[in-house]
Amino acid sequence: MAVTRRLGLTGRGGVILGPYAWLLLFFFVPFLIVLKISVAEPAVGIPPFTNLMEWVDGGLDLHVRFSGFQSLFEDNLYILAYLNSLKIAFISTLCCLALGYPMAYAIATAPEKRRGPLLMLVILPFWTSFLIRVYAWMSILKDEGLLNNLLMSLGLIHEPLKILYTDTAVYIGITYSYLPFMILPLYATLEKMDLTLLEAAADLGARPWKSFLTITLPLSLPGIVAGSLLVFIPAVGEFVIPSLLGGSDTLMIGRELWNLFFNSRDWPSASAVAIALLAFLVGPIMVFQHFQGRDQDKGAA
Repeated sequence: MAVTRRLGLTGRGGVILGPYAWLLLFFFVPFLIVLKISVAEPAVGIPPFTNLMEWVDGGLDLHVRFSGFQSLFEDNLYILAYLNSLKIAFISTLCCLALGYPMAYAIATAPEKRRGPLLMLVILPFWTSFLIRVYAWMSILKDEGLLNNLLMSLGLIHEPLKILYTDTAVYIGITYSYLPFMILPLYATLEKMDLTLLEAAADLGARPWKSFLTITLPLSLPGIVAGSLLVFIPAVGEFVIPSLLGGSDTLMIGRELWNLFFNSRDWPSASAVAIALLAFLVGPIMVFQHFQGRDQDKGAA
């Protein structure tokens, strides 16, 4: 029995070791590299930063600086970029939730033979390049684009609306691009819901909106949290969509990171900005872990 238990633990440990090794190699090690660069000194050359330690005259000389982190609090540009990124990501997440929830609910309650084709339509845009899809929205939203021509032909407007190169275009682009990341977790949660609960509530005289608030919404909360995180976290650091659809005054932290890395070539400051961005995102991840742990505890009980 002891030998069997030992082999079982070894086999389970071997299975778990793979994902942990993947996280160690492709997350923790790069994080340490970025952290190292964030406290280095900028230099002219390749790479554009100095070593943290070197031997000089038989002694160890440290080259550690925290001016990159200090500039985050002294330069209002970074503070505004962080706040604007959080605002755009939050509003885009709400838009994805408002559009994605009804779609996920419709798919989850559809006949089983129709769910596969409907899900295929949701993920179909991923079969094309992300960059091509963003460029397609540029042609739709421009002054002489499809949207303005359609509105003018219907007589709803008399002159083209200025949509492209505004924050509105950024919201549209992020919502369109990340909408499937909201729909799929919501569908996975709603598909498991017992529909007889709604029938029982209706038999007891509950109105549809009451059944939704007391049954459907609480049961779908894990999918809402998961989908919101899958949209919010990448949207905060989005670079392509603000660069192509936003205006020159669309300030987001992803664009500032690009400027620091490739225009200014100030890798230490850029790494400090990236570390601070990661710290901002730890909060939503902890919220998700809280809800996930609470649901697992309820399931175990």
